[in-house]
Amino acid sequence: MGRVVRLFGRIREAWDRSRTARHTEGGKEGTAGGGSRSHNLFEAAAAYVSACVEDDQDRIDEAAGRVSPEALSFGVNELACRAVIALARERREPPRDVARALLGLPAT
Repeated sequence: MGRVVRLFGRIREAWDRSRTARHTEGGKEGTAGGGSRSHNLFEAAAAYVSACVEDDQDRIDEAAGRVSPEALSFGVNELACRAVIALARERREPPRDVARALLGLPAT
């Protein structure tokens, strides 16, 4: 459960950093929707999650800066869904049970 909480904590931190940057940059090129933020959100999400697992703050920051925080959150959510589905198929268990087990929650 701790890794998931830390992951979402890092997403929240990235969101806060991005929001602060948008306010201080005043709409300059490279903010959400323009310039350097045109990277693939799924590539950014994969890089972000793998960096979080490896606790590599430099890679976390770099991946979080590739896309808007909203896009990163969507990508991480999509990655989580696909991972749970893949594990559920592999284990031949319902996705709900796999998700609860990954979070350390009791079975329902």
